[in-house]
Order: sequence, then C-alpha cells, then structure tokens
Amino acid sequence: MKVEAIEYGDRRVYGVASFNRGIADWLTRLPTVWVEGEVTELRRQARWQSVFLTLKDPDEGSCLAVTMPRGQFDALRLDLANGERVHVYGRPELFEARGDFRLRALSIERFGLGDHLAALERLKQKLAAEGLFDTSRKRQLPRLPRRVGLVTGNDAAAKKDVIAAITARFPPARLLVAETYVQGPRAAAAIADVLQTISEADEIDVIVLARGGGSFEDLLPFSDERLLRAIAACPVPVVSAVGHEQDTPLSDLVADARASTPTAAARLVVPDLADLEARLERSRSALAAGARRALERERRRLDLSRDHLRRAPLLLLERRRAGLENSAGRLRALSPRATLDRGYAIVRSGDGIVRSGTELARGTHVDVELGAGGFGATVEDTR
Repeated sequence: MKVEAIEYGDRRVYGVASFNRGIADWLTRLPTVWVEGEVTELRRQARWQSVFLTLKDPDEGSCLAVTMPRGQFDALRLDLANGERVHVYGRPELFEARGDFRLRALSIERFGLGDHLAALERLKQKLAAEGLFDTSRKRQLPRLPRRVGLVTGNDAAAKKDVIAAITARFPPARLLVAETYVQGPRAAAAIADVLQTISEADEIDVIVLARGGGSFEDLLPFSDERLLRAIAACPVPVVSAVGHEQDTPLSDLVADARASTPTAAARLVVPDLADLEARLERSRSALAAGARRALERERRRLDLSRDHLRRAPLLLLERRRAGLENSAGRLRALSPRATLDRGYAIVRSGDGIVRSGTELARGTHVDVELGAGGFGATVEDTR
C-alpha cells in the first residue's frame, strides 16, 4: 500500500498506519546484520508459527525483540536456554499493526567458546593493566575472624560443603550466609550486590565467595567485570572458592585468596581448633616452665644474698682491723720511740730537748733517753 499524507493547509500529517508502513518499508532497505546478546524470555509454543525471544546486552541492559519462524528455529537444534549468549543474524523490521520494532532472525549461533575465551583474555589484560591482580594489593586474611560471611547459591552442595568444613575445623565459628544467583545472566550483578551488603554487616572480617563446579558457561558470572570490580572494592578480604581445581575464573585472580575446595576455604578463613588448643597448651607449659626457672634463679640469688649478709659483718670487722693495724704501723713509724729503737737518743736539759751542743755549758746536768731505759750525765765538753 502506498504511504500517503493528509494535507492540512501547509502541514502534511501521516496516519499511524501510513507512518508505520513507511518506517517498515525503510527498514527493509537496511542490510542484514549480526547481533550479539544473552537470550531472555524465550517463548516457543507448538501452535505458534514463530518463536519469540529477547536479546539482552549483558553490560548495559539494553534489549532487542527477536522473532524467527518456528520450523526454521527447530531445524537449528540449538536447544537454547535463557542466559545463553548467542549471535543472531537477521534484518530489522517493524510489525506495522502494533508498531513493534524487532529483529527478524535468519540464523542463530551460540557464542563460541573461542570467542568467550578471547573476550575473557581481553578483560584479563585490561584488569591486569589496572593492577587488580597485583599481589601488593591483596590483604592478609584475619587469623581469628569475629564473623565469616558466605556468599553462595541456594543449591545444597557448595553451601553445605563450605559450612561443614568451617564448623568441623572451628566449631565456635560464627557465619553469616547470603544466598543469591550464581549462574545465568542475573548472577554477576546479584553476587556483586550481595557482596557489598554482607561486607557491611556487623563484625564481618572475611567473606567466602563459593560455588560448586559446572561448565565453562556456568562459571562465566565469576569472570564478569562487574563482579570482579566489586570484589576489588570490597572493604574486607575475599576468598574465591569457585568451581574445582582445574577451573580458573577471574575472581580467583582478583580475590585476596583462592581456595580450590571447601576444605581449603575453611583452612584459609578459620584456625583448626585442635591445633589451636595444642598450641595454647604448649604455650601454657612453656610459660609455667619459664616461671619456674625464674623463681629458681631468684631463690638462688636470695640464698647468695643471705650468705653475703652473714659474712658482711666479719668482712667489715676484718677490713677495719686491717685499717687500724695499718694506721698503728704508720703511727709507730712516725713515733720518736721508733727512732730511739734504731740507736738514737733524746737528750733533755731541764724541761727542754737539747737540739744543739751550743745550748749546753760544761758541768750542765742532762738526762739521756734511749730506746730501752736511759741515764743521767754531766757535760764535760761541747762542740
């Protein structure tokens, strides 16, 4: 049908049908294109002629309606499920009756593993260049956390394994468990939100991010840039316990520590109670032995001091006796008596000592004192 406008004076007005028809006709001139996105809202019914789905941009959340003939879709045998990333080859079109814009698919392909790996490698290089993988920014895990946060899915295996491993290793452990999506298109954003929320809970000192094993696609949320940046920005240390030993999601590189098993996660975040008690007992024994040794040293020092106190008066008396004898010897050496003992004599005339022969006259009576005894004499001659 021809697209015609209605003339209202100098104004040309298109009816809705004409407008939609014109846009639809213009869209047919556009080339076919490949569009990448995640499958959501996949709807297929046996009585429908077409299969409907929505392609969602995982980074920005933009959506695009897609339709494909059911027979053509079934012939691809893709067995698609919501959350899978695909490449859709088709042409844009407008459903005129309702004005719905959509992509009419001619072919659909799963986004290949090689493309996933290439995208992950690009992201890995980008984050490495920013320093998010540097060991210098990884924090030390607390030796004895007040409370352990556990972010996990609501499936039984991973959650129960981590809880059992932690409580077996350290029964008094306090845990705060937060369940969220761990697979599918909503998982990365959901985990990032829960991670931030649980990090702000009271007394949380470390968080374990846990998920059991799965396919490469199943673990893709743990290599999502949104989650990786949330881990890097988390105010408390994060342990990545995702998948099995051979799995290497990028969360392992950004987290402060990686655990390959629930037991390994428990070993990282809590001490072994039996080992801790044994170490405390050894410390207690060493402290008691040290105290006994110190007491014995003080006892020996006290006994030695007691002996010194007993001997001190005798030593003091001996030192003073020696001092007195030394003084007496010096006094004796200085005494006139010692001079007399060496053969000298003291001559006295009256009350004075005669020091010169000129002091005496012939006939003067003098007393002579010797070292032993003395005698009187009369001066006959002087010199």
